[in-house]
Amino acid sequence: MRFSFWLLTLIIAAGVVAFATKYNTGYVLLVVQEYRIELSFNMLLVFLIALFSICYFILRLIIGTLRLPTRIREFRARKNHEAAHLALLNGIKEFLEGRYTKAEKTANKALKFKESSEFIAINAAIAARSAHELSRYSQRDGFIRVLENKAPNEKSLRAITKAELLLDENRYEEALNILHTLDNVEKNQQNAILRLELKAQQQANRWEKVLDLVDVLTKRNALNKVFAEELRHRAHLENFKNVVWNTQLLKRYWRNIPSIEKENNTIAYFGAQAHIALGDCKTAHQIIENSLDKQWNSELVSIYADCMKGNVTRQIEYAETWWLKFYPNDFNLLLTLGKLCIRCELWGKAQNYLEESLAIKSSYEAHLMLALLNEKIGNPEIARAHYTKGLEASQNPGAGKFSDKTLDTIPAKLLIHKD
Repeated sequence: MRFSFWLLTLIIAAGVVAFATKYNTGYVLLVVQEYRIELSFNMLLVFLIALFSICYFILRLIIGTLRLPTRIREFRARKNHEAAHLALLNGIKEFLEGRYTKAEKTANKALKFKESSEFIAINAAIAARSAHELSRYSQRDGFIRVLENKAPNEKSLRAITKAELLLDENRYEEALNILHTLDNVEKNQQNAILRLELKAQQQANRWEKVLDLVDVLTKRNALNKVFAEELRHRAHLENFKNVVWNTQLLKRYWRNIPSIEKENNTIAYFGAQAHIALGDCKTAHQIIENSLDKQWNSELVSIYADCMKGNVTRQIEYAETWWLKFYPNDFNLLLTLGKLCIRCELWGKAQNYLEESLAIKSSYEAHLMLALLNEKIGNPEIARAHYTKGLEASQNPGAGKFSDKTLDTIPAKLLIHKD
C-alpha cells in the first residue's frame, strides 16, 4: 500500500515537472569573476535538486557512521535479551516436564544474562526447585542466596519458594517463621501462603490450627471441599486422640465443635468412640442418635451397642422405632439390635435379628454373637457350628471385621478407622 502511494506520487510529480519545463523559457545568468555562465532555468532546477540529493546522502552517511557503535550495542543487547528470554522459557518448560537436570542447567545459564531483577528471581527459583528435586541441597541453597542477593525486592517469591522447599524436608518450624514474615500481600497470594501454612501445621501436628486454617480457606473458596472435609476429619481424629484420656478435656472439646460438624457421621463416630472409651455411654448414645437422625450411616450404628451402661431397653426401643422401619435391610443395624437384645436376655428376639443380619451379609461378629447366644440357652452343637462358620467368615475379606470393635484403647480404634 505504501509502495503504491509513493509510486503514484512520483508519477504525478514527474508529470508536473514535465508540464512546467515545457512552458518555462526563462534562463539564469551566473557571473563568477571573469566567467559568465548562462543556464536555462530548468537546468538550474535539475542541478540544484541533484546537489541537494548528494549533500543529503553524504550527511546521512556521516550520521549513520557516527551512530554505528550505538546501533551495534543495541543489536547485541536485543540479541542477548532474546537469548535470555528463550533460556527462561526453556528452563520453565523443562522444569514443568520434569527434566530437572536440564532445567537447572538452563536456568543457571540464564542467570548469566544481565536482565531485570524479576528475570533473575524467576530463573533462580527454577534452578533452586530443580536442584531440590534432584536432592542437590547445597546447589539449591546457593541458588536461594542468588535470589536473595540479586533480587532483594522479590520477597514473596523468595519466601514462598524457600518455605515450600523446607516443607518438603519436614522443616516446618523454619518454614512457618519465613511465612510469618510476609505481610500485606494480595488476597490470592495470601491464599497460597495460607495453604503452605496449612501444610506446615499438619507436619507440626497442630490440629487446632489446621481446623482454623481450613475454615478460613473454605470461606475464601481456596480449598477443595472434599479435601477440606477430609482434613477436618483428620484434625478432629487427632484432637480426640489427644483429649481422650481426660473426661473434662473431652467434654470441652466436643462442646466447642460446631453443631453442623457434630452431625457429620465420621466426626460423630470419633466422638462416640472417645466417650465410650471413658465409659460415658449416655453421651455416646446421644451423639450417635443425633447424627443418625440427620443422616444414616451403617458404620456408625455398628458401635451403638459397644457401650451398654444405662438403659439398654430404651436403646432397643429407640432403634426399632426410629431406624428399623426405615432401614430394615441394614445388616449392621440388625446385628446391633441382636447384641442389645442379648444384653437384655431377649434370646428369641436376639436370634431373629442376628439371623436376619446373616441373611443379608455373612460376618464373623454375627456368627460369634449367635454362638454365644446358643451357649447361653444350652445349644452347644449349634454354638460350635456358628464358631466354625465365624472362623470361615473371618477368612473372607468382605465379610466384615470384629476385632477393631473389641480394642480396649480409643487411640488404637481411632487409628484403625482413620486408615
